[in-house]
Amino acid sequence: MLASLHPPSSLILQLGLLGIWLGIVIGSAELLKRFFPNDPEITRKVVHIGTGNVILLAWWLDIPTWVGIAASVIFSVVTLLSYRYPILASVSGVGRKSWGTFFYALSIGLLIAWFWPLKLPQYAAIGILTMTWGDGLAALIGQRWGQHPYQVWGMQKSWEGSLSMAGVSFLIIYSILSMTQGQGLATAGIAIAISILVSSLEAFSKWGIDNLTVPLASATLCFIVSEFWLGSLQK
Repeated sequence: MLASLHPPSSLILQLGLLGIWLGIVIGSAELLKRFFPNDPEITRKVVHIGTGNVILLAWWLDIPTWVGIAASVIFSVVTLLSYRYPILASVSGVGRKSWGTFFYALSIGLLIAWFWPLKLPQYAAIGILTMTWGDGLAALIGQRWGQHPYQVWGMQKSWEGSLSMAGVSFLIIYSILSMTQGQGLATAGIAIAISILVSSLEAFSKWGIDNLTVPLASATLCFIVSEFWLGSLQK
């Protein structure tokens, strides 16, 4: 479906479009930081969500595998350096110790390395978007409207945030699987089951490990269930 929109074939133009999108995300985050100087979490989540959407652009552009992997390696190195130097203040300046930003960049590279050569970019998109939108909105909603807290490993969570994670994950998984595999009760069932599982993984987010476990688990489970079970039902 995305390919039918006739993306540009020039690698330079593709990289330019990706750079423009990332520039818009970072620029928006810096602007928000000026308006909300006392609430850096908003800025961080804007970058978190906006950067993850680059996977849709990469899918549409059908970027080469090596480009996605190289970008992941570069950003992984940059994020590691940012823990010592103020390189990514809009992302990591939240006043907490977390490897989440590094795991974020790493997960994108791993999923592109796995699914791009298989010509199955939809599973990489599911993994990344579940992490970006699900985890991002869960944090924002939980912090602002969470009235029913619970603790996991000493970390404060809320049922409102976890339910938001599950709902958003379901919408992402069901939408992409419906687009690539077809609609039906089986597709909905897969989306419900996996969204509940990844919501549980998001609750165990110590050190930011959910930025690795959520995308890998959602992508892997969708791939296995869709290709080997749902695919056989449709034959």
